[in-house]
Amino acid sequence: MCGRYYRRSDKQRIAEAFHLGKLPKGFALPADYNVAPATFQPVIRQQRETGKRELVMMRWGMIPFFAETADKFKDLSTINARSNTLLESPLWREPFKRRRCLVPADGLYEWPKPGKAIDPDKTQAVGGSLFPGIEPKPPRLKAAKPAKKVFAISLANDQPFAFAGIWDTWKIPTGGILESFALVTTEPNELVATIHDRLALILHPRDYDRRLITDGNSGAPRLPVDLLRPYEASEMKMEPANPAVGNWRNNGPALLIGK
Repeated sequence: MCGRYYRRSDKQRIAEAFHLGKLPKGFALPADYNVAPATFQPVIRQQRETGKRELVMMRWGMIPFFAETADKFKDLSTINARSNTLLESPLWREPFKRRRCLVPADGLYEWPKPGKAIDPDKTQAVGGSLFPGIEPKPPRLKAAKPAKKVFAISLANDQPFAFAGIWDTWKIPTGGILESFALVTTEPNELVATIHDRLALILHPRDYDRRLITDGNSGAPRLPVDLLRPYEASEMKMEPANPAVGNWRNNGPALLIGK
């Protein structure tokens, strides 16, 4: 399960990486080194009318359109959608067919599953500062209890990327709507398999358009089930992170520095 990720790219870098054009004036998107469930995060989808990509804010933890109340979906059960259930589960089936999205990120955190041994030959960590020429001052962090070993997983080239996501719209009984999303997960690649048995689905830029085009806005294209595969281990790296990330109140660059 992917329960935390981070986004350190600013809005300009995200706009360029995902060909979003100019973002709305005054749109603020500060870096977030500890993205947690139930928070509102940037998501990229395709506009129904124009077909262009748009950046919107949605709640992480999907509340489906058919929910009578949100109470049933307040836990962690809808932050991740397993790839092998996308066409079977009533919860995921329609969003996968009609409401797919991209979730911008720079990396994710993962805690080793019990019994998983870490193979140092497969852990591609890089030495030196994460910020060349700058040694960030660690913020005052509240210790996470218990302090468990955690790893930061990202692309080897340090470029921003997109998780595969699905989203839905829920009509709030008291009025208004709530848009929310889930991250699709799949089996791990050889790197992540050393610590965990699942991996959030990371997409290649060449596949962004196929991921976004749905039968809700472009006829009935073939579902991109061939994209439900783990990202290549040779193009990723995994490094020890600060256990303080376990406390959602902690944030800042120091979370990426293992202790």
